[in-house]
Amino acid sequence: MEKNLCFWFEEIGQKYNDIVGKKCANLGEMIQMGLPVPPGFAISIDMYRRYVRETGAHKEMQDYVKDLGELKGKGISDLKEISKTLQGIIENKEMPPDVKRTITTYYSELNERVGIPDMTVSVRSAGTESRPGMFETYLNVRGIEDVLEKVKKVWASAYTTRAVAFRINKGLPVLGDELGVAIPKMVNARASGITFTVDPVTGDASKIILEANWGLGEGVVSGAESVDGFVVDKESLEIGTRHVGKKSKCVVYTENGADWADVPENMQSMPCISDEEIIEISKVAKSVEKTLDCPQDMEWAVDKDLPFPESIFWLQARPAKVAVKKIDSPASHIADLIAKNLGGS
Repeated sequence: MEKNLCFWFEEIGQKYNDIVGKKCANLGEMIQMGLPVPPGFAISIDMYRRYVRETGAHKEMQDYVKDLGELKGKGISDLKEISKTLQGIIENKEMPPDVKRTITTYYSELNERVGIPDMTVSVRSAGTESRPGMFETYLNVRGIEDVLEKVKKVWASAYTTRAVAFRINKGLPVLGDELGVAIPKMVNARASGITFTVDPVTGDASKIILEANWGLGEGVVSGAESVDGFVVDKESLEIGTRHVGKKSKCVVYTENGADWADVPENMQSMPCISDEEIIEISKVAKSVEKTLDCPQDMEWAVDKDLPFPESIFWLQARPAKVAVKKIDSPASHIADLIAKNLGGS
């Protein structure tokens, strides 16, 4: 087995960005900083290259793209057809024995480390550059056959219609994005959310903004449902403005992944995280901002099976993007922030 094709999260950090992709590198960096991150491993971009080389997919894709001619100005139906063809080439190949063996070995060892056979994991895309919302993530994946299938689907998601259109419009090669894959253990989340160490609407660096919902984090970053929002003073860590949304739906585990579900009526209008959780999350986020010397956009989950504060796990950290438009009062715009949901993935 070639160790350099997969890495445990604790073996990597930011300098591995071009080897395993940004999401994996960030998870490793967070572990180096002492943050609780779900255990897991990274599949390198070289593993993807080996897969497409050994299966003949790379040559097939090159030949297909070469025959397309001029791509600028292609209509949406053409882009959808290009996307469908390229994704099909990747997904329909048989996993080569050496690639399958390496991923299987890491997944098996992860099960042993945690002590759970056929443990549920998420299978997440990790490009070398941030492309929010362009590539796929699969939740609640269980068993090696499901993991291998979802890894292929993540690799193929470099060719979603949106990703293909983006590259064509930017003058980038159609076959330009190659993805690493992050495979962390799923957190049995009671609630999840995102935290900004700067108000992304106003640029106010004295505030920490939290958004949260019941269940899995996709119920927050999708922006599809009303969520809870809190503004915390960065210096004192006192909770200022609160917005408790009517959380009628949240994302939960299902037998075949994850999906939206109804929130029980008695839970819809109660905060999904406690004050002590809000303060602990804010404290850690403030510390990460100080260590990395730039405002952070972070994702976290609260595990329903563990006591506080061991229950809080960190799933993502990246530099926060701040809107150019400035607004005078951040507290009065927390509801707008929640509605717009600037999280991304």
